[in-house]
Amino acid sequence: MRILLTGSSGWLGRFLGPRLRAAGHHVVGLDVAAGTETSVIGSVANRALVDRVFCEFGIEAVIHCGALHKPDIIRYPAQAFIDVNVSGTLNLLEAAVRAKHDRFVFTSSTSLMITTAIREETGNAAVWLDETSGPLAPRNIYGVTKLSAEELCRLTHLEHGLNCVVLRTSRFFPEEDDTLDHVPGPNLKANEFLNRRLTVEDAADAHIVALDRAPAIGFDTFVISAPPPFAKSDVGALKQDAARVIAGYFPDAGELYARRSWKLPHSIGRVYDPGKAERVLGFRCKTDFASIIDALKNDTELPFAHDPDYMSPKERAAR
Repeated sequence: MRILLTGSSGWLGRFLGPRLRAAGHHVVGLDVAAGTETSVIGSVANRALVDRVFCEFGIEAVIHCGALHKPDIIRYPAQAFIDVNVSGTLNLLEAAVRAKHDRFVFTSSTSLMITTAIREETGNAAVWLDETSGPLAPRNIYGVTKLSAEELCRLTHLEHGLNCVVLRTSRFFPEEDDTLDHVPGPNLKANEFLNRRLTVEDAADAHIVALDRAPAIGFDTFVISAPPPFAKSDVGALKQDAARVIAGYFPDAGELYARRSWKLPHSIGRVYDPGKAERVLGFRCKTDFASIIDALKNDTELPFAHDPDYMSPKERAAR
């Protein structure tokens, strides 16, 4: 198919574009910044541009990864998030309906599932998060606009029959965390494979599966994250003494971490459960915490990207 891939110059787009071509698709990349996977420079917020791209390239399906993200909050006003994340998504959905598409894949975020209370970890147990969790009360403009875009996908399916698959991806960015600095970046990322991270490669593969499965699914939302090694019954112990729980599943984790002067988490306040994606979508991340332990044990390259100097293409272009 002729696929419109938005956000094609971004971290996910640069991995997703080649996978789509390998699957036999023709990719038209749309991004505000230039990149190897980008054919058209511009914003999804520009309705005329979206319409022109659909017409000029004969677009047959959309994977919508383009967005303003949480770190952009300090750089852009709230209205920009509305324009790009909400109005831009509506522009694409309406163009897909007019073109009589049968599939649309939307990249959302597990961030919209995190309320202020969950973020502050005020409870006595870790919060087990899946697609049934709620009520949803996003804590910032990024989460609010992502949730609004999800609802536009749901409504478009309801009113027009466009098959839409929403993927709530957990963390896969390569740069340093913009809020946590208590442990080195690679250590933090490794820890997050316990409860809230996946590789960018797995994120890209999930989109390929969603594109293929969308007509059979209709509309649905999936948490996409590395499968946690824990049981739901572990939530109390995870909050009180996560290292002990981890040792129960991975007895050598403490020693392997110590060799690198790394630290296991003392407490885990949330766990994303991607079980529905495996059951319904047929997708499971290849890389999990066991993969991290294997790499440490065999002294091989860590199976995730860490780049403290990474900057999004749009920000590089603005400099």
